[in-house]
Amino acid sequence: MTRFRPCIDLHQGRVKQIVGGTLSDNSAELKTNFETMLPSSYYAGLYGKDGLSGGHVIMLGEGNEHAATEALRAYPGGLQIGGGISADNAAFYLSEGASHVIVTSWLFDRDGNFLRNRIRELDAIVGKKRIVIDLSCRKTSDGWLVAMNRWQTLTTLPITNDVLDDLAEFCDEFLIHAADVEGLCRGIDEPLVKYLGDWGRIPITYAGGAKDVSDLEHVRFLSDGKVDLAIGSALDIFGGRLIRYDDCVDFNRKTMPR
Repeated sequence: MTRFRPCIDLHQGRVKQIVGGTLSDNSAELKTNFETMLPSSYYAGLYGKDGLSGGHVIMLGEGNEHAATEALRAYPGGLQIGGGISADNAAFYLSEGASHVIVTSWLFDRDGNFLRNRIRELDAIVGKKRIVIDLSCRKTSDGWLVAMNRWQTLTTLPITNDVLDDLAEFCDEFLIHAADVEGLCRGIDEPLVKYLGDWGRIPITYAGGAKDVSDLEHVRFLSDGKVDLAIGSALDIFGGRLIRYDDCVDFNRKTMPR
């Protein structure tokens, strides 16, 4: 059944909420919705107190390792970690308290071609039950293409039933940001949510565009309860004015009472 999933996005060592489409090497293009001096451990502790599991910590670029491990240690087993994950560091982050590692760009070459041997390698090291494959994507005229390198580079991998079927053999969950609407608070990508729900073989977390607490119920309807919703910029705890964090916690408690 659909539930709210929390997040902690890290940029330059601080908790921030960024418009996804503006992430690049050019800092002048970056649009930040929110940033705080509160440590990542504050948010991790909050999620743990409220019984919110399965949230994701995303390291947006370099310089976020310390903040990431602080969050994981504050809520052991309650958070997934992504951003720069590879076979070289996956076991480390799991040992620091992550429930899963989230992997994206490392699975592709520079030209955006999928490297199947790499997901097999990661599976051999940590096991599929500890892996989340991030298939964050951008809309094209032919559907959705997975985007890597902070969502700036389109890969050759489309979001299709065959691709989802194939990759589900190597992971426990999928995380899918709709990069075109991420951070804009103007509404979710409804066709994408419905498509993911129609497939619905393993847990999927969708992120991008949420603007009202009713989006949780809307995602449940569109996906037949098979897709969870991550909410960031719209939340009051991240400076947003559209969605109360407490309402999201209440939604989960009513849906899945402890």
